[in-house]
Amino acid sequence: MLFILKEATSEKKLEQVREVIKEMGLKYHLIQDGKRIKFFIQNSNPKQNGQIKSLEQIDYSEEINVPYPLASRYVKNEDSIVKVGNIEIGGDKACVIAGPCAVENREQLNDIAKELSGLGVQLFRGGAYKPRSSPYAFQGLKEEGLKYLTEVKEKFGLKVVTEVINTETLKEVEKVADILQIGSRNMQNFDLLKEVGKSKRPILLKRGMSATIQDFLMSAEYILAQGNSQVILCERGIRTFETATRNTLDLNAIPLLKQLTHLPVIVDPSHGTGIRELVAPMTFAGIAAGAHGITVEVHCKPEEALSDGMQSLTPQQFEKLYYKFNKLEAALK
Repeated sequence: MLFILKEATSEKKLEQVREVIKEMGLKYHLIQDGKRIKFFIQNSNPKQNGQIKSLEQIDYSEEINVPYPLASRYVKNEDSIVKVGNIEIGGDKACVIAGPCAVENREQLNDIAKELSGLGVQLFRGGAYKPRSSPYAFQGLKEEGLKYLTEVKEKFGLKVVTEVINTETLKEVEKVADILQIGSRNMQNFDLLKEVGKSKRPILLKRGMSATIQDFLMSAEYILAQGNSQVILCERGIRTFETATRNTLDLNAIPLLKQLTHLPVIVDPSHGTGIRELVAPMTFAGIAAGAHGITVEVHCKPEEALSDGMQSLTPQQFEKLYYKFNKLEAALK
């Protein structure tokens, strides 16, 4: 049940509502939606709802029937903005996350970070832990990879986006990451979602390769339900009958998600296509569809990459994409 407080409710009156709800033994989420303050309460019964509704501070109440209430616009209509330092994701300016699929060695990471930071990229991606389809594929440098990410973060003033693959390594990844990425394979790893929901770090949640939009939003709800409101959704392509591309980038999902949820939505044209030459056009298509940003894989020597070389851009190719990206964004405004 959603309870909307009267406008200009004082902090003292707000605290009184909190105390009443706590005395009932109910769990609640306090939501700031524009000028309105709202309480979303889970598992309350009709008697409890009546008692809360009768409080003088309550303006009105609504029953929420969607299965992902906290992610929905029914509970919060105002767009959420995730802040990472001075960077806003979900605001007026689209964000750019770029870097290699995997951290391979110190020299590789430094070379890419130097190129990208020189262009003005502030969000740097790179996987220290790599869950792969094949047990024989490169699985990442793990702790050593986190060390190299820390070095480039400090050297170039970058914010780091890196994947967490299980609850056991969450704490060590959390020390380095400015944004914790949940990969497509872990989108429905509910134990992991609950744990990152307790984190103070923003979460970049990638859509599962066979997930429906509702599946995707329900996974976001797991994170939000634990108190972490800093969730970024990433459309990264889904598995269809088509085999000409690695995945089918679902551009429909971008405007649809923006209708259904207040959470920021970005697009991953690298995984969405798996083909280097398609990354730029699908980047532009994603931004035209309303995405709040992109995440793109970049490697100085894609032909030697230990992971996803076929979809990685060279720094020179990325520079051309970045220039057109900025021109397109300005034109759309």
